[in-house]
Amino acid sequence: MQGIIKLLKMSNLFYISRNYKATNSAASKPKTDCERILDTIGFQNLGFKQTTHASSAIGAVISFLGITKGVIRLPKNATLAIQYPLSKYYKYITTIARIKKCRIILIVHDVKYLMGKNKDIAREMKKFACADVIIVHNDSMKKWFQDQGSKAELVPLYLFDYLDDTNTYTAPTMSKESTFNVVFAGGLGMQKSAFIYKLDALKNNSFNLKLYGSGFIPEDVDRSNSIINFEGMFSPDDVAKHIRGSFGLVWNGNSIHECAGHFGQYLLYNNPHKTSLYLLCGLPIIIWDKAAVANVIKERQLGICISSLEELDEKLKNLSETEYQKMVQNVATVREQIISGGFLKTAMEKALLQLS
Repeated sequence: MQGIIKLLKMSNLFYISRNYKATNSAASKPKTDCERILDTIGFQNLGFKQTTHASSAIGAVISFLGITKGVIRLPKNATLAIQYPLSKYYKYITTIARIKKCRIILIVHDVKYLMGKNKDIAREMKKFACADVIIVHNDSMKKWFQDQGSKAELVPLYLFDYLDDTNTYTAPTMSKESTFNVVFAGGLGMQKSAFIYKLDALKNNSFNLKLYGSGFIPEDVDRSNSIINFEGMFSPDDVAKHIRGSFGLVWNGNSIHECAGHFGQYLLYNNPHKTSLYLLCGLPIIIWDKAAVANVIKERQLGICISSLEELDEKLKNLSETEYQKMVQNVATVREQIISGGFLKTAMEKALLQLS
């Protein structure tokens, strides 16, 4: 890897930064981390320095001027990394890049059609058609692109990186005397996570649920007899300092029996960023067994795969301390890749080899 990176630093590799609105959600964290990782492997930013202004108006002006500066400076026949989606700037950048005969590597964060946000599949696939190489989430998303007739080279990422400047954590331990603390981070409202408010109906005495994020509806939980505890909302760069638990839960939708609805079914194709947050915190994963990223969890023995949350109580009761500690050790190994940008570095190396 070091030899490849050394070679890349002499190459004609670029990206164009913009403003990423600062919020307590993790929406911008994957994209800002991607830019930081690109810097480390020899990509040069042609725009303004990355900013995180909270004001939409100021941010829009900075982004437009910075992107304009970037496309003007973009050399002919260069290699340009672009993160998707990019809203109104996407066509602007890709059109000029094509006029300048640049090669485009697209890093996909979300596919709006698969999220249920866009019903025009042909229109979205047309946007992807400009790319020479597309870095997709995993093998399931790769197959979906192939089924839609994508002509680009497709490189799976497998897991998103999650950069952490502090690099300090305490490995979780298993306690026989107490229940497991299962962490769930992200949007806590009904649209994405209605399943949360049904968990108290489960026959369960082996775990509690610790919630971190926005949109929690306390009046929908019986506080006198609930396994649910709201821990607060924190910025994506600070939340890891506050998370304490035994496992991290990857689940979406309105059902405890499966991941249902648009957000639930999206797990069939995407790599939820919360997976990487849990691994950063040293937590083994609990995940829907049909989720695309469940393959990685299973292969690397990073946690437990379940078809329904009704199974979780029994799974945890039957978990031995030896099995749990093995998961924790495996998580620690993958964590080193995540905090150093290892997954994007490997995927980008493969993408550049496809262009060589």
